[in-house]
Amino acid sequence: MAEKTVAVNRKAYHDYIIGQRYEAGIVLQGSEIKSIREGRVSLREGFVAIRDGEAWLVNVHIAPYSTAGYAQHDPKRDRKLLLHHKEIRELSEGVQAKGFTIVPLRLYLRDNRAKVEIALARGKKLYDKRAAIAEREARRAMERAARRREEES
Repeated sequence: MAEKTVAVNRKAYHDYIIGQRYEAGIVLQGSEIKSIREGRVSLREGFVAIRDGEAWLVNVHIAPYSTAGYAQHDPKRDRKLLLHHKEIRELSEGVQAKGFTIVPLRLYLRDNRAKVEIALARGKKLYDKRAAIAEREARRAMERAARRREEES
């Protein structure tokens, strides 16, 4: 099972506390898979909406394929996600009852099929973001100090 990560939503890790994760297939048009293989995808503004018992990937930008000719696709169109009914029900309950949102975390190719990893996520408060940044900087400072000690001895 060869897996190649095409795009990662780094903003989601910064803005949200990530909860339960799910893997979903994506219904694509012909030229979209070629753009994905070229890595021309942005998950930054994307989210997942549940409509009529189906999950839809909304506001994810897949750039038009340069050599597609007349058969171009709309870069920001809504794309249906392929999930089990039980998973869709769990996601829907999480959004309605618990105040979560559903965000795409990464898009990858597994056995030449496009998959998206989505997660239930709760928005971080400003102080949570500041604490995460301070923790990351402290960890880097400790690693730097440890490297300096190793170089000196």
